[in-house]
Amino acid sequence: MSVPSCLFPEIEPHRTGFLEPDGLHRIHWEESGNPAGMPVLFLHGGPGSGTSPLQRRFFDPAYYRIVLLDQRGAGKSTPYAELADNTTPHLIADIELLRRTLNIEKWLVFGGSWGSTLALAYGEAHPEACLGFVLRGIFLCRKREIDWFLYGMRALFPEAWREFAAAVPEDERHDLLAAYHARLTDPDPAVHLPAARAWGRYEAACSTLLPDAALVRSFESDAVALSLARIEAHYFRHDIFLPGDSLLDNLHKIRHLPAVIVQGRYDAVCPIVTADELARAWPEAFYEVIPDAGHSAFEPGIARALVEATEAFKGMLGPSGETENATAPVKPKRRGSSTKKKTPSE
Repeated sequence: MSVPSCLFPEIEPHRTGFLEPDGLHRIHWEESGNPAGMPVLFLHGGPGSGTSPLQRRFFDPAYYRIVLLDQRGAGKSTPYAELADNTTPHLIADIELLRRTLNIEKWLVFGGSWGSTLALAYGEAHPEACLGFVLRGIFLCRKREIDWFLYGMRALFPEAWREFAAAVPEDERHDLLAAYHARLTDPDPAVHLPAARAWGRYEAACSTLLPDAALVRSFESDAVALSLARIEAHYFRHDIFLPGDSLLDNLHKIRHLPAVIVQGRYDAVCPIVTADELARAWPEAFYEVIPDAGHSAFEPGIARALVEATEAFKGMLGPSGETENATAPVKPKRRGSSTKKKTPSE
């Protein structure tokens, strides 16, 4: 993938470790940036995609204490692609365990795609631990959104969908989720790896406004494909282990906290209608639609808006980590520009 020029320079973690919340999972985490800086938690997508070094670069390392977490079964966490005890409540508990382990009182929570889902779920469970939110490519993981992923994207990416559907027999294509879940959970690599690669290729092919062959290669690689596809199918089959509209129903628990929502106009994986619904339910949030972008966080317009969001939070979070004006919306502005965008409520 090409690296947007707006990102901060490459950095390496200065501390890493594993959480061991039970007898099965070991959950990898890392810290980079300023050890005494403002804590920010990055939540990756998928679920199951894992973190990457590029994700550290949305944050000014001189200001932020940057924490990345590989969720259960993903990235460097072990066992790889494990589904047992892998639910949204487990992930929320892991995040809280990490916060306490690192002696962090409150942190900014940053997440895109599934990361936005988990950020909302975590924030609503632990609003007292959150300074605010930066959310991208909004996914509330409701049945209609899952159906869109499995069937609706065919309207925009018929070639990619045909390849995706062709990976299972024709008589099973009426329920692609069940067909893929059966193969992805099969213990035989000869069965689960082809299915995982097909799922990864499909998702990556639909994730950018313009084709990105490098992203497709990454998503279909052995390092990513199985955890991404298997864990996504697992969560989709179980409606993310939360009541259907719980994320919107419980939004009142975090509406007092500042938030930025960034959405690609032509996001095919997580269509803009969901972000629009969230923004209308959360009028205090700053909502920015990127007119020339799809789903990926590393498309130029989206990456720029995310960096501007983290820069804006620097100006409204005081030295103690408290918001200096808790009722004022965060208003990112173009770097080097005095132009301010409006929130939906203005």
